[in-house]
Formats: sequence, structure tokens, C-alpha cells
Amino acid sequence: MLFNTFHFFIFFILVTTTYFSVPHKYRWMLLLLSSCYFYMVFVPIYILILGFTIVIDYFVGILLEKTHGKRKKFYLIASLIANIGVLAVFKYFNFFNENLSALLNWLDVQNPVPFLSIILPIGLSFHTFQAMSYTIEVYRGKQKAEKNFGIYALYVMFYPQLVAGPIERPQNLILQFYQEHHFDYQRVTEGLKLIAWGLFKKMVIADRLAILVNHVYANAYTSDGSVLLLATIFFSFQIYCDFSGYSDIAIGAARVMGINLMKNFDRPYFSKSIHEFWKRWHISLSTWFRDYLYYSLGGNRVSNFRIYFNLFFVFLVSGFWHGANWTFIIWGALHGFYLIAARMFNPFTKKLNFQKFPNLNKFINVAITFVLVTFAWIFFRAESVSKAIYIITHLFNIDFQAVMFNLSYHATTLSMFGITKTEIIFAIFFLILMEIVHFQQRNKSMQKWVSHQHPILRWSLYLGIVLTIILFGKFGSQSFIYFQF
Repeated sequence: MLFNTFHFFIFFILVTTTYFSVPHKYRWMLLLLSSCYFYMVFVPIYILILGFTIVIDYFVGILLEKTHGKRKKFYLIASLIANIGVLAVFKYFNFFNENLSALLNWLDVQNPVPFLSIILPIGLSFHTFQAMSYTIEVYRGKQKAEKNFGIYALYVMFYPQLVAGPIERPQNLILQFYQEHHFDYQRVTEGLKLIAWGLFKKMVIADRLAILVNHVYANAYTSDGSVLLLATIFFSFQIYCDFSGYSDIAIGAARVMGINLMKNFDRPYFSKSIHEFWKRWHISLSTWFRDYLYYSLGGNRVSNFRIYFNLFFVFLVSGFWHGANWTFIIWGALHGFYLIAARMFNPFTKKLNFQKFPNLNKFINVAITFVLVTFAWIFFRAESVSKAIYIITHLFNIDFQAVMFNLSYHATTLSMFGITKTEIIFAIFFLILMEIVHFQQRNKSMQKWVSHQHPILRWSLYLGIVLTIILFGKFGSQSFIYFQF
């Protein structure tokens, strides 16, 4: 079920009103049943896969709490194999088989292994990582094993963040299912405002930018460099508005019911370095890799060479987590390379900073970070490595005379890709509006600022964002980008 549909609107109202109407002891049952329905709207049969891993991890958690020594590690490994094994079969089997076929063909040998005709279960990577968080935390003694099977199942399946995060930790989420949450007007309105802001980013900005981006990247070989460059920059904002919009709706929907999910984005394109970018982008995933993989490899407590290896390996795995394609692996490798280069050349880059002009220094660092991130997004968005390389090598293959002086050139070029100049103007206007809000959020919460305004101004702003979504939003049930992961 997509958040940007009328179906979800009705679902959300029914679940939320029922949630506050039934006694507290029955609420987890309501949320679990609702989450099952939410997931089964996509492909009903795939709930059995979720059920398989939930049953295994539930009993493994209990065994981990009771066991010590080598057998305890065995149970953890068994749980990890079950979770990663399901992910490997559905997401990576055909990728490895395809590369094996290419290698065997090069050796003039036929691959006897057949390909699987299966559809990737939606959100598999997300709820797999959330389930693994639970067993790892129980193994480390930081989380007690959950004895209520229904509560544990709800931890994995909680509908707001089931298919695209945030990837929660058991210490934060499980306890909240036991707490009784009363209807609180201020909290409910905060949640609804987050939902509206998320829908604005998704439907008004992301889905409008997607029109151009999708057409250009599908027709990259026939596109002018100026259009390729515009589409690449637009994709940076499209993926941010799409994914952070989903996170805002998920966090807002949970907050309405009194459940707090972790913050997943924090104005990432204001980052002054790649290191800072990953503290602000997809926070739940970056901290997951930090806590469970990077630290397990030794983190920063090892030699410089080993630190470089750890960084590169973690981001290589992160890229592979995003998709079974060499484009995602290269995307992850690029970010690993960025971080290694930043550590290696940090003493030199410090000398280049404009210490006497701090604002100029910040602007330059933000601009460089955005360029590096946007460059890497080309591999993330392109369907193949060859297409990504073509786009990179033709980004600046621009007829500057036509771009600068031929007005009909713009209209003709853009119309080829299903978008008008007016649509572009609207997209840029709403992007600027969003970034103004982000800029204001440096020192204060916009939600708190709005809540302290006069009721007439406050409700005018609420009405304004709702009307903007209705009048300028792209309706048509556009899926969220991260659903494919």
C-alpha cells in the first residue's frame, strides 16, 4: 500500500481511530493485523517469507538469552544465515548467476544453473536488517528476548516503517508497544504536519522531477548534455524528496499513535563533507552499518590501513545492500573512496580553508560535497554501468549557443521528455521553498515556530500546504524509489 494513495488515507483514518477506541491491551493486535493487511496489499503470498524469518528469530532470541558459550554464537549465526539467506535468494541469486554465466561464456562453457523467476518482496532489505538488529542486540545482552510472539512480530512488521524504514532498534520500538498512549492533540497535530510535509516533498517535488529524470535516463544516448546535467541534478533532489518524504510520513503516522521512530534525514545537502553527509542521510541505515559492521571490523581502533579497508568494505556492502547491480556497488565504492581520500588528505585540505571567511568556507565545502554526492548518484540511477559512463562523459557536451540564446531550444528539448518549461519553473520554485524551510531549521524547529504563531497564520499555512498538494501534486500512485530495496 502506497502512502500517496486514497487507499492509505482511508486505511490510516480507520486504523488510527480504532487504535484510540480499543483498550490498550488489544492495540498491539490491531496494529499487527493492520500491518499484515498493509503488506499483503502488495503481494499477499510474500507475507509467508516474513512469517518464516519472524518465527526463526523469535525462538532464536529466546535461546540466545538462555544460552552461553559457543552454542550462543551458533544460534546467532543460524539466525543471520536464515535472514541473509532469504535476502540472497530473492535479491542476489540471479545477479550472481548472471555474472557466473558471463564468466562461463567467456570460457566457452554453458551455465547449467537456471535463473529464478521471482519478484523481490517489497522492503525485504529493510525488515531483514531490523530483524537482525534484534538478534544481535539480544546476543550482546543489550536487549531482553521478547516472550510475546505477537509483539515481536509487530516489531518487525509495524506498518509505517515496514517497507522503507527507518530501520529501528528493538530498544526503542518494542518498549513503546507496551506503553499506553492516550490521544494527545498536540502530538497528533505534529504527526499530521509531518505527514503533510512528507506528501509535499513526495507528490509536489519528487514526482514532478521524476518526469524529466525518468525520460532522460531512459533516453540518455539521445539526450543533450544540458538535459543530462539537469536530470542528474534533479535526481539528487528527487531521491531526497522521495525517500525523506516517505520517512516523514512514516514517522508522522507513528507519532499520531504516540510511537516515536528515529529521525532518518537531517538536511543532508547542507553537509560540509561526505562524512557529515552520512550523518544526515538515511541515518538509520548508516548507523546500522556503523554499529553492526564497521565496529565489528575494528572501527577506528586499528591501523590507518585497516581503517581505510573497513570504510571501503562497509560502503561496498552498503552499495550491494541497495541493489543487485554493479551500478550500486560502484556507487558504494565511490563513497568509500571519498571518505578514505578525505582522511588521507585532511591535513592538506585544512590549509586550503578560508579561515578568515567562514561563510565562504562553508559554502565551498557544501558545494563540493553536493557535487561529489550528485556525481555518485549517476551510478545509483543509471540502469547499467555503460549508461552511467556515457552520461558522465557527455554531461558537458552542450551546445552553449543554443542553450543561451535559442528560447525554442529549451521548449523543444524539454517537451521531448514529457515536461514543459512551466513544470520546470514550478519544480525549481518548490525546491527553493523547501530549502528555505531547511535553512530556517538550522537554529529552530519549524514545527515549534508554526505552533507559536497566531491561529489565523497557523491555519493559513496548514491550508496552504494541503492546497499545494491538491493543486500541484502529481497523482497517479507513483511508487517510492526505496521500495525496490
